[in-house]
Amino acid sequence: MMASPNDQEARIAIVDSSTLVGPQNQGSQSRRPNEKAPLLTQRRLFRSLGGFTNGLSAPFNFSGNESSGGYTEFGSSVGSINGAGLESEGVSSSSSQRTLGTFSGVFCPVALSMFSALLFLRVGFIVGNSGLVESLIQFVIAYGILLFTVLSICAISTNGAVEGGGAYFMISRTLGPEFGGAIGALFIFANLVSSALYVTGCVEGLVDNFGPGGSLLADGSEGLPNTRWYRFLYCSGLNFINLIVCLAGSSYFAKTSAAVLAIVGISLTSVIASFFQQSLDVKLPDGNDIAKHDNITTGHFSGLSAATFNDNMHSHYGKDYTTADGDIVNFAVVFGVLFSGVTGIMAGANMSGELKNPGRSIPKGTLSAVGFTFLIYVLLSFLAAASCSNFLLRNDYIFMMGVNFWPPFVSIGILTATFSASLSNLIGASRVLEAVAKDDIFGVFLRFVANGTTRSGNPIVAVFVSFVMVELFLLIGSLNVIAQLNSVLFLLSYFAMNLACLGLDLTSAPNFRPAFKYFSVHTAFVGLVGTLIMMFVINPIYACLSIIACLVLVMMLHLFTPTQTDNWGSISQALIFHQVRKYLLLLDSRKEHVKFWRPHMLLFVANPRSACPLIDFVNDLKKSGLYVLGHVLQGNFDEMETDAASDTYASWLGLVDHLKVKAFIELTVSKNIREGMQHLVRICGLGAMRPNTIVFGFHDDTPPVDFFGVASESPRSYKTDKFHDMFALRNPQDERVTTTEYVEMIKDVIKMNKNLCLCRNMHLLDKQKISRSKHLFIDAWPINFFSGDVNSFMESTSLFLLQIACILNMTSTWKGLTLRVFLLSTSATTSVDSASREAELRKLLQVFRIKARTVVVPWDSVLSVQLPNGFPEEKPNAIEANPQWPLKNIRPDYIRSVNTMIKEHSGSTAVNFLYLPEPPANSAEYSLYFNHLACLSEGVGPCVMVHGVSPVTSTTI
Repeated sequence: MMASPNDQEARIAIVDSSTLVGPQNQGSQSRRPNEKAPLLTQRRLFRSLGGFTNGLSAPFNFSGNESSGGYTEFGSSVGSINGAGLESEGVSSSSSQRTLGTFSGVFCPVALSMFSALLFLRVGFIVGNSGLVESLIQFVIAYGILLFTVLSICAISTNGAVEGGGAYFMISRTLGPEFGGAIGALFIFANLVSSALYVTGCVEGLVDNFGPGGSLLADGSEGLPNTRWYRFLYCSGLNFINLIVCLAGSSYFAKTSAAVLAIVGISLTSVIASFFQQSLDVKLPDGNDIAKHDNITTGHFSGLSAATFNDNMHSHYGKDYTTADGDIVNFAVVFGVLFSGVTGIMAGANMSGELKNPGRSIPKGTLSAVGFTFLIYVLLSFLAAASCSNFLLRNDYIFMMGVNFWPPFVSIGILTATFSASLSNLIGASRVLEAVAKDDIFGVFLRFVANGTTRSGNPIVAVFVSFVMVELFLLIGSLNVIAQLNSVLFLLSYFAMNLACLGLDLTSAPNFRPAFKYFSVHTAFVGLVGTLIMMFVINPIYACLSIIACLVLVMMLHLFTPTQTDNWGSISQALIFHQVRKYLLLLDSRKEHVKFWRPHMLLFVANPRSACPLIDFVNDLKKSGLYVLGHVLQGNFDEMETDAASDTYASWLGLVDHLKVKAFIELTVSKNIREGMQHLVRICGLGAMRPNTIVFGFHDDTPPVDFFGVASESPRSYKTDKFHDMFALRNPQDERVTTTEYVEMIKDVIKMNKNLCLCRNMHLLDKQKISRSKHLFIDAWPINFFSGDVNSFMESTSLFLLQIACILNMTSTWKGLTLRVFLLSTSATTSVDSASREAELRKLLQVFRIKARTVVVPWDSVLSVQLPNGFPEEKPNAIEANPQWPLKNIRPDYIRSVNTMIKEHSGSTAVNFLYLPEPPANSAEYSLYFNHLACLSEGVGPCVMVHGVSPVTSTTI
């Protein structure tokens, strides 16, 4: 038998996604088992509750991996695929694991939540004060904001498989665990307070109808007792009924919601039919002191009348008879009441874990419910405006009971609507709480909730915790004080949903391609701004407090949540990439100017275990420029089974985190080090963000130091055991490069027009000592000792040397040190010329804004070793530097004398900057050139030999 195309596509999707099906995911396939046999459908309820602990399953592992911390990735299991609308043969369908459809799981909860008490209790208040025209405008604005938010919900919910947690799940998987956890916590609080508010409203309806003087009591009947504790008892009873329904499972919740919606529909039908009856007078409530003051006890119901309709077309703002002082009603007050009553659009999304197909049910059910309730509110507004006098509407908010041909219909509607809203909020809060707990957002505080789910998939512990929290809120008594705060918290979650959708759309991420297409960046932005404005319209103080509370939670979760190191795929990375790409394209290398020059460093690291001080030092040297750590893996790529560079990349990123340096990583594989170096120097960077300065360590026989070793004498900041099996120390006898190759690499860098730094003895650098001491120096020797020219301060290398030394002196660790610039003089220089040269150097430093101390050093004894027949005539005003001496003519004794002179002045020096002469053109002199460099820098402590190739300083503004 041939399978249908849909079945074939489903099998292809599952076979291709090999990570989705297998033993590692078997546990996740049962995370939403069938609730056809829920906890309370056993023959003996108490036996089931008594065996509760035996019915609990282990904490969910959504990804099928114990190390995942409970994180659920889109499409991480077969159930997730089914949740996205795919089914396959041979795999149990999600329909057998999830019990709710579109109507019972989404449409009913959303419609009932948006009706709640507003349907029967506040239509008269809205139309009577604002008039029909403004009322319709308010409904259009409110539903417009909600519609744009619903479009964002639909877009995100159809962009992948949606697990339990509804709004929290979608926000956290988009904005990250910190923001998602903060919004989730506030959303849980809002749902619990809403449940308590609706329970209180339902009890008030009971007492008003069946309490002392109740409208539905027979004459002479005392009715239900109406004291504070009796009211709390009634509230607790209703809350307990909610608990029983939640414990029974999602299928019973769906049946209850459908039944309640049917009852509300019958009541609503009776109200609509009553508007078509003949005129009558309606008795005003006994609590209307404003009407009593004018000796008016009734309001007029005219039936459908053009005169009444015209009278109610425009606003008649007046006093609110339900307030103690008769506060004046205005547009903002009416709009706040209206909007607060219709913010239940998340009721269906909260049940995402129980929906058979959340990707289809959430958009379809939510949009249908929003459209249905909007039409009902518009219809009731028209009928009320056409049949009830404005006085009646403003002085009897429950006028529907007075005009109804059988008043109990309205009472039943009020009671069932408020009860269903409280039930929907309670079960929604428990599902979101379960999702937050399973993601381990709050660690040990909610871990017991994650462990409390039955094998049937019902989050029992989360339900009980939600029930207890509602009870605590009921103890407060009057919850009207925080009713507006509750609405603001809902709006904050809607704000986050719009923000998530807006961010996903702005990033242009290829994987953001929701099946729901009726949204755009503009709808998300309007929803974002609309919800934000409405927060402040309802209550600006509560809006500010909610935003502050959210930000505090975000910061606390960022610092302390156990999931902060998990890869949740935060949208922040996508947004950063989007902006970085945009600005990199705007960064034009043709528009670079020397006055904005900064060092972009590429440091080649053979082994980071022995190069920690060097990596740290170059991080200080970069001055907010680009910093890249480069490493060449030597070998034949064709003979490797896997890419060695990719295999070690994560360890190098961990190294950057451990050393706390702001660096990128570039790795390559090459047959030899020189060729790999050329690759990295040429291709490293992106656009105009490319290294302009290459840094090498020095090629010598110094034994490597293990700075990661706990037993070593390395600074404490470098010690770690994270890399115990990585970056093994090299054997000093094993040479990665020869002396000739090293000099050739120096030539290659200069040939590619890059500045060059050779760092030596950096293992002796102690930054802790440097930061504590105020009597150390940074020494700059801008003299080419291979030419004996002491006047070449304007030469590229000398200026680059001074610039680099000055940059180092500007950093926080090194700014307490004194920069010294050395000037050499001989006996052939008169005292006048010597003073003139020193003044010229000081002027040069002043022009370049380099704060430094000049030191004049006589070096007759040193230069005489190289020039025993006398010194050449010095040219104080020379512009061009003298050419270098031939290497074969430079005497080793002279280099040793220069080295001795430097060491004599380096007793309190933290680091020396030396002039790096240009390498020879003849390869036969490479060894001699390197030996001179080694002798020049031997024993002088940490030093940097630099060679510049381009201007790096500017005297202009």
